[in-house]
Amino acid sequence: MTEAWKLWEGQVVNGEFRLHQFVGGSEHSAVFLTEYGEPKPQKAAIKLIPAGQVSATRQLSQWDLATKLSHPHLTRLFRTGRCQLGGTEFLFVVMEYAAENLSQVLPQRPLTSAEVRELLGPALDALAYLHGQGLAHGHLKPANIMAAEDQLKLSSDRLCRIGESAADMETAGPYDPPEKARGAISSPAGDVWSLGMILAEALTQRLPVWESTGEEDPAMPEMLSAPFSEIVRNSLRRDPQFRWKVAEMAARLRQTLTAPQQPAAGGHKKSKQRFLVPAVVAGLALAALLGVSRLLHSGRENQGSAPAMDQTTPQTEPATQSASDQQAASIGTPQPPNPPLSETGAKINAERPEGEIVHQVLPDVSASARATITGKVKVKVKVQVDAAGNVTKTEFVSPGPSKYFARLAMQAAQGWKFSPSPVAAQDASRKWVLRFEFGRSGTRVFPARVAR
Repeated sequence: MTEAWKLWEGQVVNGEFRLHQFVGGSEHSAVFLTEYGEPKPQKAAIKLIPAGQVSATRQLSQWDLATKLSHPHLTRLFRTGRCQLGGTEFLFVVMEYAAENLSQVLPQRPLTSAEVRELLGPALDALAYLHGQGLAHGHLKPANIMAAEDQLKLSSDRLCRIGESAADMETAGPYDPPEKARGAISSPAGDVWSLGMILAEALTQRLPVWESTGEEDPAMPEMLSAPFSEIVRNSLRRDPQFRWKVAEMAARLRQTLTAPQQPAAGGHKKSKQRFLVPAVVAGLALAALLGVSRLLHSGRENQGSAPAMDQTTPQTEPATQSASDQQAASIGTPQPPNPPLSETGAKINAERPEGEIVHQVLPDVSASARATITGKVKVKVKVQVDAAGNVTKTEFVSPGPSKYFARLAMQAAQGWKFSPSPVAAQDASRKWVLRFEFGRSGTRVFPARVAR
């Protein structure tokens, strides 16, 4: 069937969306690369379903529901409709393109506990949002846990209302709950079961064993460790009434995140390298999938950056700024670095008279906003400093992907204070670039003095 779908490459849907490379499909659907948006079209994916294989009205209604959703960990749907190709009627949906998915990783290796934590948080957040909107995912499996724009995202092209019959859906697969085989309606409990199966496989590369016609709960893999053994066990209760809800899974995960974490043997940096190498071997940017794609650039250091300030606990290795970041900023050559700054923002010249930064302000990020972050949100602000050391002008070098975090970074930059310029200086004004990095565990700032 793959070869048959490939014959459609080059066709144009409704005179608007050209079918570029065929990227995957089955007997029931096909996905191609296309382009979407104006004035500069962006890469997108377009899915085609023969109209005769589904209830067209119901499918378009489901897609219409998904286009109205807005969550950082759900793929976006842009356009839906009907089209004719080669005399056959299709339904189509144009959606956000995701280059990688979890199903490409698991055949190569299991995930580490740290990686599963990074995966589970966003997945639970997205499911909680869907269930709060009266929707169920209904099709959770590794192929539908994807990476798009350095964010982990769940697919959203097969969502349905809670309580909706699964009549139009394919037969039950290995990740579907037992009740689906009996024609049961879609539910949050079904999503919980599917996520439990995925977690077990992600950690062990094996699915739990269970009898579809029996009454016993699945047998838990022996290699599961806390807290995942508990989360998986309570997700895979055969009776949906006894399964944990998403909120209970999230609460159990938070308990482990707030507990002190012991560094891996050999140091933090070595641990990152162990994670990166298998991902490269797999031919997949798993770092992006799990929100830590910045590791791919950790080798490109800039010698002119000042050490980072941090809202979190002290770091075990020096923070660096990549050379590519400096080039993108187009702001000149940084000057020699300043010494580390205090986390509190108090004056530090008494301890370090050579330092130029005497007061720093860190953005005040709400807990709910920080919980939506996967990886790092970066914002660069250039500040102009007068002879007295006050910030007189601010402008974005790079506002990043979020207006919310950009606004917080700008407000914080305006409150910084620098040491006065020498009286003998011909031009007492100076310029700095403050690179803010927002993460789930805290906010770091990398200040760099720049030449004129």
